[in-house]
Amino acid sequence: MQNFLNIIILLGTLQGAIMAVLLFRLKIQRQASKLLAWLILLISLACLNIYLLNAVEGTSSFFWNFMEAVFPWVVIMPIGPLVYFYVKSILEPNFVLTKKHRIHFYTVMLDLIPSFVILGYVAGGYLGFINADSTFDLGLFIETYDTYVDIPRWLSLAIYVWFSYQSISDYTKKNTHQVSLRWARHFVLGFMIFAVLWLLHLVLYLIPSSSNLLLGSVGWYPVYIPLIVLLYWLGINGYIISFKTYKKSSKSQEISDATVQQTISKLEQAMKEEKLFLNPSLKLSDVVQQIDIPQKTISFVLNQHIHKSFNEYVNNYRVEAFKSRLLSENDENLTITGIAFECGFNSQATFQRVFKSITNQSPSEFRKAHIKNS
Repeated sequence: MQNFLNIIILLGTLQGAIMAVLLFRLKIQRQASKLLAWLILLISLACLNIYLLNAVEGTSSFFWNFMEAVFPWVVIMPIGPLVYFYVKSILEPNFVLTKKHRIHFYTVMLDLIPSFVILGYVAGGYLGFINADSTFDLGLFIETYDTYVDIPRWLSLAIYVWFSYQSISDYTKKNTHQVSLRWARHFVLGFMIFAVLWLLHLVLYLIPSSSNLLLGSVGWYPVYIPLIVLLYWLGINGYIISFKTYKKSSKSQEISDATVQQTISKLEQAMKEEKLFLNPSLKLSDVVQQIDIPQKTISFVLNQHIHKSFNEYVNNYRVEAFKSRLLSENDENLTITGIAFECGFNSQATFQRVFKSITNQSPSEFRKAHIKNS
């Protein structure tokens, strides 16, 4: 039976990985698809971890033992925020994750602490700061930490699932597409059921008198088998719902081809001729005022016809302007960062990330390649 359950977990993990890749590559409803992809990917990694622990238990492989100890297989803290923001994304197509939302994901550090401690311990031993006589029991620390870190993990999931439920209640009063609303309800209900099953297992696991009996009889299967069911259900339904919501949204918008072309033309004029992208604090509302087209129409055209978010659309023009300025003889003495700021970027880190995602090169690599080919 244990071998059978391990195979189920492995197959579910592989299916989750495949669906995550498909969702990452999906062009429609890009933000919602990416959030669901990250959610499925993190669940898949946790399931893969439990499979490897069961299937490779007792191995003497140094590589596997090192990877098991150092690599953060179980990253659970972001799952709650991902559930919440995914629900908001499918209910509100114009919803965009911004820098202010990053605070919701800072708790991921709780998942990474064991890896940091192990790496610090290994580095300390190698450098001579920690010797064999040290009273610090690394194994006991990791075991104790792994036992109790599930408490904040469960609380995080429960809190964000509740937030998601409240969001659905709010959107029920609005004119929201029934396809999205129905899927959001089922989605949150699925995580509610899992949270209850996890809580029952967690309570027994934390009671010393029942912990050994629980792990010896059923192990972690009461938690991970439901997770595998979630992986199948989320991946297949999430992928299908993206297309259904897209078709429903397209019909409800009723934007003519002429309006689409007019919007694209005015957007291009605002960027190419009036160079709005040079404004580092440019917002969609600024563009609305400039081209006098409703924000809802602009967002729809960007998402469904140009297949870019507003930030992606603007940053493409900034990158092209940067490339042009970088290759200009007049700017050969300017720094890369200086040119980037003059082209509308307000952060060096953001510029580096955006430039590499668009060109598959860092700015310095791009400059060297141009000099080499000149």
